Formats: sequence, C-alpha cells, structure tokens
Amino acid sequence: MWKAIAFYLVSGIIVESLIADPADGTLEVLLRTVMAFTSIATLLLFMRKWHYFGQLFTAIFICENFIMTLAIGAEVLDLVMVMEHYEHREEVSIGLASFLVVWYISIISYILRQMFSFRMSISIIAAFSYFVLTYGLPMMFMDI
Repeated sequence: MWKAIAFYLVSGIIVESLIADPADGTLEVLLRTVMAFTSIATLLLFMRKWHYFGQLFTAIFICENFIMTLAIGAEVLDLVMVMEHYEHREEVSIGLASFLVVWYISIISYILRQMFSFRMSISIIAAFSYFVLTYGLPMMFMDI
C-alpha cells in the first residue's frame, strides 16, 4: 500500500508540475491523497467493513497509478504537439483527458462493485462521487 501511495505522489507531482507550478501541484496532489484516504475510510466505516481498508485503498491507488502513468504520457504528447505546432492539439488533449476520466471512473466503479456487491448504478454513482471528492474539491481549493 505504501509503495502505491509513494508512486502516486511522485507521478502526481510530475503531472501537476507539468500543468502548473510545482508548489501548487505538490499541494494539490497531497490534498487529493488526503481526500482519497478520507473518502475510502468514510465509506468503509459507513459500510462497517474497515478490515478491507488496505485491500480497497491499494486497489484504488493501483488504478490511480495506472491512470497517472497514462496522464504523464498524455502530457508528453501534448508537449510534443505544442513543439510541432499541431493544429488540433487542444481537441486531442481534451479527448485523451476525457477518455482517461471515463476509464478511471469505470475502473473505480468496477472495484467498488466487486468489493461491496453494489448494483452497477450505485457503483457508478459512488465512483463519480469519489472522483469529485478526490479531484474536484482539491482543484476547487487550489483555485481559491
């Protein structure tokens, strides 16, 4: 679990530093990590399944790491397209980002559905809520 968190912190800081200034990126990644821990802990306490914390946290962070690795590749591709003055760079970048977000929510939904035997609709809502809590709130906090 700790290796997954360390990898997430390093790769997240790389991605956010490519997008914004490194200090803001580091703070945002730390806030996302705290929100992820809090969200998962709250869900497990509510479901009375705290003993699954390590397993669920590791599964979600392995997913996060995989998506973050792909995001680093997308950022590098964006940089190459900027250097080459590619005309449709924004459309490609937005398309890749949208694909990664949908894929991320799908994987988290699958993890939650398998762990708690949720119906598909409930697992998608829970995964989307998790995404908003772990990415939306820290991003909103950074914009303030």
